[in-house]
Amino acid sequence: MNRRGLVIATGALALSFFVGGSVAYNAQQARRAREIAAARSEALVRSHSPVLGPPNAPVTIVEFFDPSCEACRAFYPPLKQIMGLFPNDVRLVMRYAAFHDGSDAAVKILEAARLQDKFVPVLEALLEFQPEWADHTGPVLEKAWARAKDAGLDIEQAKRDWTRAEIQAALDSDTRDSKSLEVTRTPTFFVNGQPLTDFGPQQLYDMVRREVQKTK
Repeated sequence: MNRRGLVIATGALALSFFVGGSVAYNAQQARRAREIAAARSEALVRSHSPVLGPPNAPVTIVEFFDPSCEACRAFYPPLKQIMGLFPNDVRLVMRYAAFHDGSDAAVKILEAARLQDKFVPVLEALLEFQPEWADHTGPVLEKAWARAKDAGLDIEQAKRDWTRAEIQAALDSDTRDSKSLEVTRTPTFFVNGQPLTDFGPQQLYDMVRREVQKTK
């Protein structure tokens, strides 16, 4: 199986439970999404945003995500695969859109983990075990903390840090930016400032590949 085929297969498997597998904007919605992204480009990336991959990569994927979101969990493996196919050319900027009840608490765990340079392992632990802690009535934080600890987080330090003003400020900033960009669902992706208007791992791969090719 070639690399592109692997992305398609992985994405189809990971997102098989997500309604429709692909969500396409109509032409009017797509045009408006592009216009908003162009007019409010400063809202896409902030200095506090976690960045995965080379900081100065020529192609930037911005993802607005919610750690309690099932579709975000499903999209993470193909997203990692896409980044792995372009290891020197793509960076991922993570933005929070805590749409689920109580997700702001999970966001604060991630931000506390970032202070310990444990953002990625804790993110992956929370996503892997999301069905265990992300109850539909609200997160079961004891279980989320336990999984974060298993991922190497110093829980005592993190619990002191997660009430820090700068963590709440980062969450508030991301909330304002998501509203400014009219983000209404998670995950929502932008590639080099352009919204992904036909949702799916293959569509994201194709968009990223086109942007990488422009830099060659």
